[in-house]
Amino acid sequence: MKKKIAGWILLVSGLFVIFWGMYESYRIFTGQKEAPEIFSFEGIETPIQQGEMSQEEAVQKMIGEELKKFLPSDFISEILNLAAWSIFAMIVFFGGGKVSEIGIKIIGN
Repeated sequence: MKKKIAGWILLVSGLFVIFWGMYESYRIFTGQKEAPEIFSFEGIETPIQQGEMSQEEAVQKMIGEELKKFLPSDFISEILNLAAWSIFAMIVFFGGGKVSEIGIKIIGN
């Protein structure tokens, strides 16, 4: 009897973990919540020496300024943070599935 109760507890807790991960993923990907910030590239700029700039440095600076017009400064960090959350969510789903599987095996015995 105690084994069956432990099996049910494992089954329910595994399902809870899976549904929690799904709910949080839904909130993040619909914009209701921000993804956890793991990557941040704000304030990182290539240093340009004071004084005269070479033609190559001037061209690089111009290209960088033009790219900022097309891509927001936090675009890459947002994509990386969403990818990191997706990897974490897959691990959570896998772990919750394994916990539930153990609970099902215990209930079946």
